[in-house]
Amino acid sequence: MTLQRVWLARGTVARLLWPVSQLFGALTALRRALYGAGWLATESAGVPVVVVGNVVAGGAGKTPVVMAVVEHLRSEGMAVGIVSRGYGRRTTDCREVQLDSDPRDVGDEPALLRRTGAPVFVARRRIDAARALCHAHPDVRVIVSDDGLQHLAMARDVEICVFDDRGVGNGWLLPAGPLRERWPRRSDLVLHTGVRPAFAGYTARRSLADDAVRSDGTRVPLATLQGRTLVAVAAIAKPASFFVMLSERGLALRQCIALPDHHDFEDWALVPSADATVLCTEKDALKLWRRQPDALAVPLCFTPEPAFLAALDAKLSSLDGHQAS
Repeated sequence: MTLQRVWLARGTVARLLWPVSQLFGALTALRRALYGAGWLATESAGVPVVVVGNVVAGGAGKTPVVMAVVEHLRSEGMAVGIVSRGYGRRTTDCREVQLDSDPRDVGDEPALLRRTGAPVFVARRRIDAARALCHAHPDVRVIVSDDGLQHLAMARDVEICVFDDRGVGNGWLLPAGPLRERWPRRSDLVLHTGVRPAFAGYTARRSLADDAVRSDGTRVPLATLQGRTLVAVAAIAKPASFFVMLSERGLALRQCIALPDHHDFEDWALVPSADATVLCTEKDALKLWRRQPDALAVPLCFTPEPAFLAALDAKLSSLDGHQAS
């Protein structure tokens, strides 16, 4: 039994872990209190900061939310930057993500976020990334942080809590439950990325794009893949969701390969294109293409409801110094 399943109910394993979760809760509460009292410093990036994150471990779809927020703000003419820790990268410095950056050096999610056209910086401390970004791109007027709800060293102006259909699971803190901190907590906006929201909040539509993308950028309509031998691979928090969405588009998958989130594909064995076509997520493609250059990436179309974007605009418009570029 995996922890993800344990976290859905208050069963035997969860109850055995409950005392440890109380210690975890006390430590997180103490840490937050130290920041609140000024014993630990919260530093400002100098521009408004929007943090997109989750209180639930295991992935709730925050990266598509970051991309949607950034694309929305850029469509309004706003100069936006993105900061991230760069989870899983082999480097530890503060650096700017380039379009040709190796995901192993910057993290797979920052490499994908760079494709929004916004500048992206990664650092172990997000406040360091924010300051480096503002120094390198002084035109930036708002920063969106990929994750970081619990990174209290960086001041934030808007917090977006992201949930999937699990909601808060069994409602207990780690490791007895999925919560990184107690819920409910103060939050500016709540956005549900699934199809069955567990409680009140804004919603979003998720679907696969009509075209898959080759490594050279050319597009292949999904409809033309029907009837072909297909192998689907996903190294995301919930790989099964990707496989289901492919099947719902009428694609018969001969094999589904689920790998751990952020898998590096260094051990990937080439699947001959003459035998099968490999389908993967956009995030995985940035690493898989080094090993399987003929793989097709299938983008996710993620569209928050208009009311969510309007509420975000209202929050930002109320901040001093918020300007369109």
